Amino acid sequence: MYIFLDLDISKGSTFHTRGKQDKMVPLQKRDQFDNLEKHTQWGIEFVEKYTKFVKERSEIETNYAKQIRNLSKKYQPKKNSREEEESKYTFCRAFLTTLNELNDYAGQHEVIAENLTSQIIAELSRYLQEIKTERKSHFHDGRKAQQHIESSWKQLESCKRKFERDCKEADRAQQYFEKMDADINVTKADVEKARQQAQMRHQMAADSKGEYSSYLQKFNQEQNDHYYTIIPNIFQKLQDMEERRIERIGLCMKTFADVDRQVLPIVGKCLDGMTKAAESIEPKTDSKQVVESYKSGFEPPGDVEFEDYGQAMKRTASETSLSNSREGKEKPAGKSKGKLWPFIKNKNKLSLKLGSGPEDFSHLPPEQRRKKLQGKIDELSKDIQKEMDQRDALTKMKDVYVKNPQMGDPASVDPRLSEIGQNIEKLQFEMQKFEGWLAEVEERMPSKSDTHRRSGLYETQNNTTVSTNCAQDRERPLSSPDGSYTEEQNSETQVKATPIPNTTSTTPEFDDEFDDEETLPTIGTCKALYPFEGHNEGTISVAEGELLYVIEEDKGDGWTRVRRNEDEEGYVPTSYVEVFLETNAKGAMTYI
Repeated sequence: MYIFLDLDISKGSTFHTRGKQDKMVPLQKRDQFDNLEKHTQWGIEFVEKYTKFVKERSEIETNYAKQIRNLSKKYQPKKNSREEEESKYTFCRAFLTTLNELNDYAGQHEVIAENLTSQIIAELSRYLQEIKTERKSHFHDGRKAQQHIESSWKQLESCKRKFERDCKEADRAQQYFEKMDADINVTKADVEKARQQAQMRHQMAADSKGEYSSYLQKFNQEQNDHYYTIIPNIFQKLQDMEERRIERIGLCMKTFADVDRQVLPIVGKCLDGMTKAAESIEPKTDSKQVVESYKSGFEPPGDVEFEDYGQAMKRTASETSLSNSREGKEKPAGKSKGKLWPFIKNKNKLSLKLGSGPEDFSHLPPEQRRKKLQGKIDELSKDIQKEMDQRDALTKMKDVYVKNPQMGDPASVDPRLSEIGQNIEKLQFEMQKFEGWLAEVEERMPSKSDTHRRSGLYETQNNTTVSTNCAQDRERPLSSPDGSYTEEQNSETQVKATPIPNTTSTTPEFDDEFDDEETLPTIGTCKALYPFEGHNEGTISVAEGELLYVIEEDKGDGWTRVRRNEDEEGYVPTSYVEVFLETNAKGAMTYI
């Protein structure tokens, strides 16, 4: 027998006894309902308390994730030139990877908060409404049954008191009749009247007895049903409800732990990523990078010559000898000053910081100047390639308009094509100018084999002009000690670097020279989503599902440059492939 049932049945038979204990039974039953009501209410309050606990834990996870994300965002490198400098060092890249992994780590705590909310808080909130409604229904049925049995008990008590009262009245009427019958002074009519009264009272007592007996039998049956059927059923429902509540709490506690356990693999991957980033730091590589960044390219200064000022005292002082002496003194001084140039502060550095340095970077040491010029040439190469891509796209659009006039007017594209052509000419002119300066710097470098970096994409166009400049440079005097060039040199270079007209027929020549000079590094991979025939020049045909290497990202014209092997590369529509860029990729125009 269940515990809830044992609370009642032990006292169910006390209604058959007499005395004051009979009146105590309904109160004892009411006490059991009160106890159960308090216990079930406490159970519901416990569910509400646990729900509040999980909700606060979810808020903590959300706030923690937010703080972690803000921390990661705060220490992310800013988008400026300093970021490019820092990205060269392995420890800076490792720190950036750590910040990214930390951001993913914060995302897992957000997942914990979301799962706690959806799997526990929402479920318990819905269950609380159900259990409150069910509890209210069960206690309503119990109260109703209790009121019914108490009402029946009161009616039984009323019938019993009436039967008792009628019996006493019948006894008094019988005694009165016997007294009248024994009195000789009483008339016969009075005796007959007393006899009839006694008979009537006995009949009323008999009727009350029958009514009391019948209602007692009915009450006993109702009491038996109440204590052995109705109440046990209600208590059984309450017990089932309580057990379901406890089971639900247990499942929620298990889910509470499982929510954390589900994100542990991803959290472990984030931590592994941080560890791997830390292990990727290479101190020697970073120190070599510092040397490469600040290498000047100057030769060490030679021995300082001895200047004998005493000889001037032995010669006869004359205007001619004095001037010759001064000229002799000035020349060695100038020579030694040129040799010690790397150790003298350059006044032009202030103008560099203010952004007003010479366009040819002549204020920098040779090696640093060569790097700046090469970087400028690379930027111009990217700009020219971007303009060419836009021109090719517009040309294709114009061809489409020519074939399908309903799609647009071909003449509407001509102004933009003309503008792009002018931009390409300007950029090529700038390209040739910087290549001329780069050729001069490389001519004066100690070892040309180590520092020869030319732009392969446009070397064919400018080869004749650069060779002429280099040949004339040999005939001219060397530059000034601080590495700058005279105005005559700059103007002469600009005059010789005349722009070459841009025609479509030169594109294959560019590509061939590019292939012979240097192969672009891969910056990722891609997977073809659709087949592409690649009939146009510069494109490459791909099959659906084919894997290729990405060597140049989409620059806004809708085309991506890919490579199948060392000898086969070209452009494909960006919408036809799914691109997977490498984390440390800087773009297709990155040079080593």
